[in-house]
Parts: sequence; C-alpha cells; structure tokens
Amino acid sequence: MLSPTERLPLPSFDTMSEAQRTAANELIAGPRKGVKGPFIPLLRSPELMSRLQKVGEYLRFHSAVPPRIAEFATLCVARAWSQQFEWGMHVPLALKAGTAKETVDAIHEGCRPSSMAPAEAVVHDFISELTNTRGVAQATYDSVVRELSEQGLIDLLGIIGYFTSVHGSERCAYSARVRQRHRIVAQVSTVRGYRWIVTRRPLPAPLAVPRSPSA
Repeated sequence: MLSPTERLPLPSFDTMSEAQRTAANELIAGPRKGVKGPFIPLLRSPELMSRLQKVGEYLRFHSAVPPRIAEFATLCVARAWSQQFEWGMHVPLALKAGTAKETVDAIHEGCRPSSMAPAEAVVHDFISELTNTRGVAQATYDSVVRELSEQGLIDLLGIIGYFTSVHGSERCAYSARVRQRHRIVAQVSTVRGYRWIVTRRPLPAPLAVPRSPSA
C-alpha cells in the first residue's frame, strides 16, 4: 500500500524493468550518486529520465552560464515552484559560489533582493518577468545577452525549463502530502533553515516583477 505522502515512490530494484535499472545505474554512477528527489517519479519513464538527467548535468557542470549565476537561477526557479528538495540542495551551492545570504533570504521571502550582484540582478529580473508575464521586454532580453551572450541566454532558458520540468514531476508525485479530503491544508517545514508554508495551491507570484520604464 502506498504511503499517503507518495504517489510514485521509488520501486524496489527487483521490480524495476531492465530499462529502469539501466537508468538508475547511470544516475548512481554519475555526479548525483543516487536516485533521489525528482528522479524517483521520473524513473517511471526511464529513457526520459536518462536524457533529462544528462541535460541537467550539462546545465549544472558545462553550460555557458557561470556557476554562481547558474546556482542563483536555480534558486529563483525553485522558489517560483516552492520546491523544497532543489532549494535544500542548491542553497549551500549558491552560497559557496558567492551569492550573499541576504540575497538568498530575500528570494526565500518572495522579494526582489537589494543585495544582488549586477549579473544576479539581470538574471533575477529575467526569470521573474518570464515567470510572471510569460514573456520578456526587449530591454530585459538585451540585458541578459549583454551579460551572458546569446549562448548564455539559451542555456539560462535551459536551466529554467529543466528545473520547471523536474519541479513539476516532484510536485505531482508528492502533492498528496498537502491534501486532506480535498481540502486546502497547510504544513510548515524547515529546509536548510528556511521555513516554508506548503499548500495545495502554488504560492502567489513569489518573484517580484521589476518596475522599469523601458519594460
């Protein structure tokens, strides 16, 4: 019987198909060293998981976006989804890469940080505008290209799309933990020192859209 908190738990190795075992072993042998987080539900489609984890590996370790900015962008997308697993994984990586704790705290609170480095501000505003308006103004686009190059822009979009995909997979697989007889309920949990209110519905507009005359 499934746990009420899990719709798609990790299958036992004995019940996996050959394709699932192959995909799981690829993850275990790679930088992630295990099948965890969003890759547990994704294992139901092993070829997709295998291809997707290689995209994630490229974006994290080989993309044209500098590591500090890539980790910062990851936090922005994780916060937009209120996705605790990736937030917990990437907060220490972002801090180690150089993002200020005050900046991380502001993102967690759903505010536009005042302590961002120039490149972080450009990326934050791009992600915020794209997330909230489903598009970006020319000035926002130009700022990202100037900061990251056209390849960096595309790789940044890859980061946004990749983490949106894995966040959606995990939220779908575990959303039962915040349901009780189809009523909206709340839980408070602590992840890397941050307290989250998790509800059946997504939190409203977690990233502040920057106000700009040119937008």
